[in-house]
Amino acid sequence: MKRYLLYLNTNSSYHSYGLLLLRIIGGSMMVYNHGWGKITAGPEKWNRLGHALTDIIGFEFLSTFFGFMAAFSESVCALLIVIGLFTIPASILLSFTMFVAIMNHIIDNEMPELAIMYCLLSLVLIVSGPGNYSLDKKWFSKIKN
Repeated sequence: MKRYLLYLNTNSSYHSYGLLLLRIIGGSMMVYNHGWGKITAGPEKWNRLGHALTDIIGFEFLSTFFGFMAAFSESVCALLIVIGLFTIPASILLSFTMFVAIMNHIIDNEMPELAIMYCLLSLVLIVSGPGNYSLDKKWFSKIKN
């Protein structure tokens, strides 16, 4: 019976397995469904993407930069999340991008459920870290101790 109760204990190794699945599935879906097409599209697409933020805050001259950063966070940062390298900084960038996407969906009177899910995935990784099965744990855990 104790063996089955380990699934309920957050201090068990099953916690890290869950974070590994979350990173691999969520990050892979982000790259495949959203990031790859945006990062390979080029400056015209980045300019359109950047207007999602610059329409809200101004700074129209930075729309291509912000569009590139959105594409970067949905592709490169999502790949970093999958392999568990620089997971927290990558998750911060992705959560900011998803927050902007949520705001734009709300402004357009659309339901931002997918952007909310990706934002929550990022926030969970920011709070909990990448888990034991990550390159962050392998390479950087000695620095913290």
